[in-house]
Amino acid sequence: MQLKLVRHPQSPLIYPNPLHRWEAMNVFNAAVIEHNGLFHMHYRAQGVDFVSSVGYAVSTDGLAWNRLENPVLVPHNGREDYRGIEDPRVTPLDGRFYMCYTAYGENGNFPMIAVSDNLIIWTDIAPLEKTENKDHVLFPEKIGGRYAILHRRRPHIWIAFSDDLITWTDHTIIMSPRAVGESADDWDSKSIGANGVPIKTDRGWLLFYHGYGEKHIYRSSVALLDLKDPAKVLHRPKTHIIEPVETWEIRGDVPNVIFSCTNNVVGNELRFYYAGADRVIGLATAPFADVVRFAERGE
Repeated sequence: MQLKLVRHPQSPLIYPNPLHRWEAMNVFNAAVIEHNGLFHMHYRAQGVDFVSSVGYAVSTDGLAWNRLENPVLVPHNGREDYRGIEDPRVTPLDGRFYMCYTAYGENGNFPMIAVSDNLIIWTDIAPLEKTENKDHVLFPEKIGGRYAILHRRRPHIWIAFSDDLITWTDHTIIMSPRAVGESADDWDSKSIGANGVPIKTDRGWLLFYHGYGEKHIYRSSVALLDLKDPAKVLHRPKTHIIEPVETWEIRGDVPNVIFSCTNNVVGNELRFYYAGADRVIGLATAPFADVVRFAERGE
């Protein structure tokens, strides 16, 4: 079985806004959740200084968005994140909202978790660890009584567990780049990382992930993880489900990139919000049942 996501005719949905210096250059890598009948988006924005912050937008249909004039999260830890706050991934859990993001400062990248009760005001909990570690995303429920998180220590996808969201243990590699010749176009042969919050189904956890090979073209696909033990990969199709083909996906601040921090189920439809070439935010869709079948039996 093959699967290709279909671009929404209104894509791209969000462009940089030259009226706001903080988002005048690029808007990309957005997290989207539904809450209280609305769609809420947190997106990475870069201004004229190319420092990243997190903007917020709200929508009634997930297509037309109203954006706040100011970011909801900006660098706030001195030299540790003075170069930017990057790539938010938002997880609703136990009545609160948790944002995994990457702080970028003089010591490189390190992952952070912030918490909010209203999606606007965010408070840091603690850094996960000060290491070159990105693409971290929190599962939407506890597993075996513990919090579970995916993260990337290049070039693998890892899982870790915690009792308090501060101390993380049992770090385990769950997926690695495939050897040349093992996947279509060798699309994930160099590095891989998680996209958005894993989706729970009766077949397993759906993990959307990105990867690139020797040509450094960012594509995405999906894998299926065991519900009780998400360190166990049940199935991983060899083909990608979306790759850069549109001009705005091929040419931008970083060329040939499709990158997502979210994957949503709206009714019977998968909505895959993603960044095109680190410049704009687009949307691609597919029947959700087809996505589950592909994850379970696709090649």
